[in-house]
Amino acid sequence: MTSALAQVLDHSVVVFSKNYLPISRVNIKRAIALMVTGKAEALDLTDETAWLVRSPNLVIAVPQHIRLTIASTERIWKVPPVNRREVLKRDNHSCQYCGSNKHLTLDHVIPVSKGGQHKWDNVVTACEPCNQRKRDRTPSEANMPLHTKPKAPMHPTVAFAENFWHNENACSQ
Repeated sequence: MTSALAQVLDHSVVVFSKNYLPISRVNIKRAIALMVTGKAEALDLTDETAWLVRSPNLVIAVPQHIRLTIASTERIWKVPPVNRREVLKRDNHSCQYCGSNKHLTLDHVIPVSKGGQHKWDNVVTACEPCNQRKRDRTPSEANMPLHTKPKAPMHPTVAFAENFWHNENACSQ
């Protein structure tokens, strides 16, 4: 494999649904397979040039964006349960009060004793010292503001689309 081909194969392509919603990012090989089998078509969203990939019988221009021509059935995705593993993953394994990643526990933002529930918008990751310091108080009562507002995880496709459009807007400014 030549180095030029290897450099091309290192790139990825954004895949849009039939309804023009960004749904994922795939490698060049997968994009070529989708285009050659007729499951996707080139989508020219920018003025940048496509990558040329040559084989003995075919030269294909792989764009940075492709659109599926087949209707894909949406997989059912449920919001995961509120448990230690999922909350740690959402909070990037760091205390939401001080940023530490040692001796992590779960903390109810509004304590259960004060009517707080065990739900995504009320449970955060906290290190033991911060959890003990906060005790049975709200963050404002303890003068311990949260780094991020807790919320339920979103569907992976929605998260990808949100991130894609945010990055596109940042690049165009």
